[in-house]
Amino acid sequence: MAQFRFKALEEVLNRKPVDVVREDNLVSDYYGILVFDEAKMKKYLSREAYKAVVDATKKGTIVDRKMADQVAQGMKAWAIENGATHYTHWFHPLTDGTAEKHDAFIIHGAEGGVIESFSGNLLSQQEPDASSFPSGGIRQTFEARGYTAWDPTSPAFISETTLTIPTIFISYTGEALDYKTPLLRALSAVDKAATEICQYFDKNVVSVKANLGWEQEYFLIDEALYMARPDLVLTGRTLMGHSSSKDQQLDDHYFSSIPTRVNRFMQDVENEAYKLGIPVKTRHNEVAPNQFELAPIYEEANLANDHNQLVMDIMQKIARRHKFRILFHEKPFAGINGSGKHNNWSLETDTGVNLYKPGKNPKSNLQFLTFVINTLKAVYDNQDILRASIYNAGNQHRLGANEAPPSIISVFLGTEVSKMLDLMEEAVVDRKMTPDEKTALKLNIGRIPEIILDSTDRNRTSPFAFTGNRFEFRAIGSSANCASAMIVLNAVVANQLKAFKREVDLLVESGTKKDEAIFQVLKKVIVETKPIRFNGNNYAREWIEEAAKRGLSNVNSVPEALSAYLRPESKKLFNDLGIFNETELAGRVEVEYEKFVMKVQIEARVLGDLAINHIVPTAVRYQSLLLENVKNLKDVFSENEFENLAKGRKELIIEISEHVSAIKEKRKEMIEARKKANVIEDIVEKAEVYEKTVKPYLDDIRNHIDKLELIVDNELWPLPKYRELLFVR
Repeated sequence: MAQFRFKALEEVLNRKPVDVVREDNLVSDYYGILVFDEAKMKKYLSREAYKAVVDATKKGTIVDRKMADQVAQGMKAWAIENGATHYTHWFHPLTDGTAEKHDAFIIHGAEGGVIESFSGNLLSQQEPDASSFPSGGIRQTFEARGYTAWDPTSPAFISETTLTIPTIFISYTGEALDYKTPLLRALSAVDKAATEICQYFDKNVVSVKANLGWEQEYFLIDEALYMARPDLVLTGRTLMGHSSSKDQQLDDHYFSSIPTRVNRFMQDVENEAYKLGIPVKTRHNEVAPNQFELAPIYEEANLANDHNQLVMDIMQKIARRHKFRILFHEKPFAGINGSGKHNNWSLETDTGVNLYKPGKNPKSNLQFLTFVINTLKAVYDNQDILRASIYNAGNQHRLGANEAPPSIISVFLGTEVSKMLDLMEEAVVDRKMTPDEKTALKLNIGRIPEIILDSTDRNRTSPFAFTGNRFEFRAIGSSANCASAMIVLNAVVANQLKAFKREVDLLVESGTKKDEAIFQVLKKVIVETKPIRFNGNNYAREWIEEAAKRGLSNVNSVPEALSAYLRPESKKLFNDLGIFNETELAGRVEVEYEKFVMKVQIEARVLGDLAINHIVPTAVRYQSLLLENVKNLKDVFSENEFENLAKGRKELIIEISEHVSAIKEKRKEMIEARKKANVIEDIVEKAEVYEKTVKPYLDDIRNHIDKLELIVDNELWPLPKYRELLFVR
């Protein structure tokens, strides 16, 4: 294995850059060529069919089967002209990846042979086997039937030779088995609730959409070195490895010149993304060595989420073309930055107004403050389920360390907005205001800068930060499906906006003027939510103590975090908004518990195997060399000389023995702990036991292995080290 390590390293150093086919045209010339967008629909569909799809996309109307047949015919004609031979319904099961089953367009012809065919029925609905997808007990293994249904709001596209149709995925009995279905429900809920609030300020607003701009962080590792690390291959992270003497201390990788080979990989990814209509815009080096970031222009949240899942798939395929492997794990390397997927979220009216951007007058600024303050309240009241939406086995390693926000949910508002909230809190608005008081308050509101993007600093330590015209949910892990967090965020904001409207309407019904009623409720909310406002350093140890005094929750256990979903108030919130019924919610939470157990279980098995098959034999071999050396010294030197010369070697021999014994003993204990946990039938209890009794051994065993890495001869060490994984490109 050691020989393979050095052979792999030599291969990396001698590798020539991959030849990349470059696009000669402007991006605008080929942007979206593989997407069945509105321009293609105008060409390939009748006017009626085109209108049906556009209305479904923008108004939420249903495309009937007659129109679906016309759409299918046009879509098939376009796809075949562009080289497609198959079609697939593409969906997001609860595996955190995507799923697709490809079918050829062919059917038997009337006179023998085959013909290409694609109907509205095949476009609108398919029946994939649902038995092997996680359902949390909603469906039994023998109850395999599940349905995929076309989502016209996300356009079809061609992937290689397959027409790919974004769909939802539901069980035979109608429960959601995917991420897209509840996301669409949550987006509908926030649309309705936000539109009703906008009606206070502008009667022309008919709808509100949620926008999402994701920032995808990732690591690139040379393929040869990756394949020499079984822990990376099987778990996505290094389960052992001593820190490199130099890693990110100098911050010299951050925003530095992009390595040539990496830049070619990025160009390839961007070209493929542009063909699929994905507006990727930014690329740069991140803080940790071999860590990078890709970010697009924001889009409507459902489409943005589809595009993120698609980009992750593209990146994995193209990485192999460049002899890289891509790591989306939240913490693939200990001691340096982990990877997140910051979700930049905002709400926008159909009239083109960003509801989180200050306006030019007191009326538009009151609307801006209404949405900011209600978002603050939504996060404060629902901090636990927001944490649950982003907490998993991978992200647990990342949160609270090396440029990642802690598991304490707080909100950064920046100087300008914080000052305005303080002024509103001081204002006398809980009674009928005098004309002078009204004027003074409106003058203060009118002073909010129209553009506070530059005057609002970006707090990189905050898990939920206002950044000038949007909120940035920074705590999301890089491997996650954005929908998990977006479902909860849009749901809790919708719920709070509905509650706000009820309070305002009650005051108006009792005779309070509308603006005064809004001010009164907003002031109350400002006071209630002060504990969650924090503009300081979330990494500081003092913040943990301060947060506890404020009554903010701090949960560091995945099972405990997930339990927030199952509280009565959480069930009521999701059920009242029509996002999850109780069966659906219980099912997907069970899936999350199962994923946590299985990931810890896999890591424990991989670490145990590597420890006993790779590390211990290598350490013993080196120890034998030292023992042989000690024997030789004794044969050559006098007793006094021998004692002086052999002292250090004897200490190394003893130290190796202690680490080897500890590894073997702790591995044995870890196996016993797993056996006890595995017989537990209740998945929640099993997850808690894995958290408390199995997971700690991963760090304990690793500690001894990492100490051995510093002792054992480098030529004997069987696995590529951090300095090789992170600094060879």
